Amino acid sequence: AAILHFDGARYRIHAWCVMPNHVHVLVELPPGIQLAGIVHSWKSFTAKAANARLGRTGEFWQPEYFDHLIRDQADFAHAVRYIEQNPVMAGLTAWRWVSGTGVPPVG
Repeated sequence: AAILHFDGARYRIHAWCVMPNHVHVLVELPPGIQLAGIVHSWKSFTAKAANARLGRTGEFWQPEYFDHLIRDQADFAHAVRYIEQNPVMAGLTAWRWVSGTGVPPVG
């Protein structure tokens, strides 16, 4: 998974989920690293790979993203639960594209 590629090097991923039509990532950035640059990197790499796999060109992701500043430990715990339960809430109970399953994503 592209979002995990630089985990531990450029940022730290605490939770993640790739859904059929959106992505959630709880990421911790070191000082001096901007979220916009990280998101751009993820979107650029995954758009090229997805378009190649699908045999298409053009825009893959919407240009914007939504961010939320984690304010305390309770907010952090809520974010992890929300991200990791997102597939379940969408009826995707055997979903592999989520942290917390113990099963690494393939492909």
